[in-house]
Amino acid sequence: MSSTETRALGNRRAIATVCLSGTLEDKLTAAAAAGFDGVEIFENDLLAAPWSPKQVREHCTDLGLTVDLYQPFRDFEAVAPAVLAANLRRAELKFDVMEQLGADTMLVCSSVSPDAVDDDDLAAEQLHVLAERAAARGLRIAYEALAWGRFVNTYEHSWRIVRRAAHPALGLCLDSFHILSRGSDPAAIRTIPGEKLFFLQLADAPRLEMDVLQWSRHHRLFPGQGAFDLTAFTGHVRAAGYDGPLSLEVFNDVFRQADPGPAAVDAMRSLLALEESLGATTLPAAPALSGHAFTEIATAGAEVGQALAALGFAHVGQHRTKPVALWQQGGARILVNSAVPGDAGDESASVAALAVESADPVASADRAQRLLAPVLPRTHSAGEADLSAVAAPDGTSVFFCRTGPGDSWLDDFAAVAGKAVGAGITGVDHVSLTQPFDHFDEAALFYRAVLGLEPDPVTEFAAPFGLVRSRTVTGGTESGTVRVALDSALLRRGDWAPGVREPQHVAFTTDDALSAARAMRDLGAPLLPIPGNYYDDLDARLAPPPDLIDALRAHSVLYDRDEHGVLLHFFTEILGGRVFFEVLQRIDGYAGYGAVNAPVRMAAHRRGRLG
Repeated sequence: MSSTETRALGNRRAIATVCLSGTLEDKLTAAAAAGFDGVEIFENDLLAAPWSPKQVREHCTDLGLTVDLYQPFRDFEAVAPAVLAANLRRAELKFDVMEQLGADTMLVCSSVSPDAVDDDDLAAEQLHVLAERAAARGLRIAYEALAWGRFVNTYEHSWRIVRRAAHPALGLCLDSFHILSRGSDPAAIRTIPGEKLFFLQLADAPRLEMDVLQWSRHHRLFPGQGAFDLTAFTGHVRAAGYDGPLSLEVFNDVFRQADPGPAAVDAMRSLLALEESLGATTLPAAPALSGHAFTEIATAGAEVGQALAALGFAHVGQHRTKPVALWQQGGARILVNSAVPGDAGDESASVAALAVESADPVASADRAQRLLAPVLPRTHSAGEADLSAVAAPDGTSVFFCRTGPGDSWLDDFAAVAGKAVGAGITGVDHVSLTQPFDHFDEAALFYRAVLGLEPDPVTEFAAPFGLVRSRTVTGGTESGTVRVALDSALLRRGDWAPGVREPQHVAFTTDDALSAARAMRDLGAPLLPIPGNYYDDLDARLAPPPDLIDALRAHSVLYDRDEHGVLLHFFTEILGGRVFFEVLQRIDGYAGYGAVNAPVRMAAHRRGRLG
């Protein structure tokens, strides 16, 4: 289904070529494949292209793209006559290029030049001259206030100049980053006549305390990936009567090194989600999710199954046609799939899939597909559940299903009289998946837009091998919560580090972590030993009761406390190279994930791997 089918009303969708990696040819191909209607041609991309502007236009036409903006034209206004003459000559030559490209609007940024003076009347007069020359050739000028402009750095100031210039071919370009990064109130945009809003550029960003130019050049994000309220911002622009493209202009070091195909899809998904927040699409609402149905671990060895048995799980089912075993304890279900590639080896294990309980699995799958999530082909025998699965950005399969009597995925498993030992596990708290660095923001947007989960703030902590970023997406109903923790190392190079690459784990819930750890140790579970230094520091830092510290130390259980309550949690050793399990107890509404303990756990895992 093409992205245009989800548009109920409103604006065309465009993307600036600067958002994507590769040559201009690569960028245009990726934008068209993702379903964009048009592009902004960034001048540097054109300069490096082998095609003439006319050939670029023809190629865009063949791809179904329009060229909606040519940019940027810098340092034009409020200058001395000799500089103005040179600037007008430069503009006329760029108008020639625009005519060949088929672009009718040129972006003019507010000046940062030392040649410019602080004179609004002069700026307006010279922009009027430029607009007059553009109009003579059927073109328009969109004036944009750069957040770091020398004299004009707010949209209110740029609007005063455009209004003073009073030319029909001169209007504004509004850029969400330039406006929101300065803390400007966008509500006054509603007072600007819609016909003077020539272009809209959208970018999100994290909240950072840094130079705004560096913030802009390196840290912009697609809508929904950062901290800006782009729903309110875009709502103000639409309310003013703007009917041009919703266009993305994102400068980001990661995006400009990533494969342009998936990056363009991520960009389109961000626009679709933004439009949904504005009530401007026909996307089906995300059905309610009520917990984790199962997590599937693919492994060629017996280590994972042995560890599950030692954690008190029972082997309760075997798939009727596939080499997949169902292990269960309380409400926690793990599928162990031994159908892995022949060259994977006994050490291979990975979280291949996670399944969520959906109030309407069909609607969940439909929404996922319309938000450009790749639908995964699946083979199933007659009578087996036809589960819908889509691929997350890191390749993990995401299933939507119902668990219960009749018409359930459980019917695909023949019962096995597994010995139900039990060790206190009650369910699944979260699934944690390490993301490739260039998929971290994309993954958060995927789970937010496709599954309807809400992202928590990004946290960072210093690990033994560098800085780790972490973000959890959460949602659910009273009957169950879905949590997916996304982690990423900012930089990881060299053969020496770490012992565990891209770890994944499933965190189980318990009502009594100390009793569970004691029972699992008695069952022979491969629990991760924690060094004594940790407990000495815990005593100094948080001062739990001495008898509790002694019990924690005896069973290698870690401890954390926040404003809501307390967390007790412990881990298994690494199973099959990268997978491990966590057991946790949340007391009195503890809301975090024990990030303060993560470096200790990571160091212990590496010691175990290097043994």
